[in-house]
Amino acid sequence: MPPTIDPAATAWLLASTALVLLMTPGLAIFYGGMVRSTGVLNMLMMSFIAIPLVTVVWLLLGYALAFGDDAGGGLIGTLSHAGMAGIDPAAVRNGVPELLYVTFQLTFAILTAALVSGAIADRAKFAAWMVFVPLWTLAVYAPVAHWVWGPDGWLASFGALDFAGGLVVEIASGASALALALVLGPRIGFKVDAMRPHNLPFVLLGAGLLWFGWFGFNAGSALAANGIAAAVFLNTLVAGCLGMLGWLAVEQLRDGRPTTFGAASGVVAGLVAITPSCGSVNTLGAVIVGLVAGVACSFAVSWKFKAGYDDSLDVVGVHFVGGIVGTLLIGLLADQVMTGGVRGLFYGGGLSQLGKQLVGVLVVAAWAFGVSYLLGKVIDRTLGFRVSKEDEVAGIDFALHAETAYAEGVHGHAPRGIFGHQHGKGERDAL
Repeated sequence: MPPTIDPAATAWLLASTALVLLMTPGLAIFYGGMVRSTGVLNMLMMSFIAIPLVTVVWLLLGYALAFGDDAGGGLIGTLSHAGMAGIDPAAVRNGVPELLYVTFQLTFAILTAALVSGAIADRAKFAAWMVFVPLWTLAVYAPVAHWVWGPDGWLASFGALDFAGGLVVEIASGASALALALVLGPRIGFKVDAMRPHNLPFVLLGAGLLWFGWFGFNAGSALAANGIAAAVFLNTLVAGCLGMLGWLAVEQLRDGRPTTFGAASGVVAGLVAITPSCGSVNTLGAVIVGLVAGVACSFAVSWKFKAGYDDSLDVVGVHFVGGIVGTLLIGLLADQVMTGGVRGLFYGGGLSQLGKQLVGVLVVAAWAFGVSYLLGKVIDRTLGFRVSKEDEVAGIDFALHAETAYAEGVHGHAPRGIFGHQHGKGERDAL
C-alpha cells in the first residue's frame, strides 16, 4: 500500500511551518532592539535576507544534501532530489506531503543561519554576509542535519537524541557564531563603551514572537497531532517560564535588581535548552532544563569579556551554552515514556546516553566551528568581511543601506546621513 496523508498531522505541520517562519522576523526584532540605534536596520536586514538566500539554496541543493537518500556512511545525502527533482505534490513523507516537510525543514535552516548574525552585529559587511549564508547552509547546516535527522544519519544511528534542533540549530549556530566573532574581531569600543540595547521594548516583543513561534518549532517536530506533540508543547511553555525565573533570580542575587533584558534573555535560554530535550523529558524534566539553562546562560554571557571574543548579542552565551545544557541533560533526564525506550541516568539508564549526547555535542561543535572559521577567513581575505573603521564608528545603517531608523536619533542626536547624502569626514566629525 502506498503511504497515505494524515490530515491532522498535515494541518498541524502547516500551522507549525508558518509559526517557525515567523521566528525569523521575531529574531530580527529581538536582535534589532539589542544593537545600537545606528545599526538597527542592518541587524534587521541580516535576518530578513536569510529568508530568500536560504530558500533558494535549500531548494537547489540543501534539502537533497540534508534529507536525501544517504550517500554512504551517514555523512551526507545524495543529489537525487536536487532542484526538487522527483518530488511531486502526491509524495508523502512521515504521513505529510513531502513538499510540506521540505518547507518545514526549510524554515529551520533559515532561522539557524539568521541566528549566527547576532555575533557579528555592528561591524559586518552586508555583501559578505550574503555570500556567507548560502555557503554556510550547504557546508555546515545540511551535513549536520543529515547526521542527526537524515535517513541513516550517523549520529542518529549512533543513538544521539535531538528532538527539534539542539545539535542542528543551537550548537551549530553557536559554534559558528564564535568562529565568525573571532574572524572579524571585537567592535571598536568593546570592553570600554557600554553598548547597551537601544530599544528594550523591541527586545521583549522579539522574545515574545520567538516564544510563540517556538511552539511550532518544537511541537511541530513531532510531525503528528498526538500526545507527544501535546507534551512537547507543554514542555516548551514550562522551560521558557523557568528560564526567565532562573535568569531573573541570578540578576536579583548578583546585581540587586531584575531587568527586562534579563527576562527576555532568560526566556530564550530556556527555550533553547528545551529544544533538543522536549521530546525526551517529562514535565518535571522541562522544569529542570529551563531552570538550569536560565542560570547557566546568565553567567555564560559574561565569558566574552574574560576571554576577549566579542559575541555582540550573546549567541554563544545563550544558544551555544543553552544548546549544550539541553542536549546533555537528555542523558540525565530522558524518560522512556517520552522516548519510547531510552532512559537517562536519573531514570535508571546509566551513563550510556549521556556519553552519546556528549559525542554529538563535541562533533557538531567542532565541525560547525572549523568550517565556519574557514569560510569566514576566505571571505575576509577575498571580499573583506568587516566594514571600515570610519563606517563602524559613524554607524553602519547609512553606510550599507543608505537609510536610518530614526530621523532624530534615539537620544535627539542627528544620525549620519539624515540630510539625504553621505557626509564627508569633516561633516561626520561635526555630527
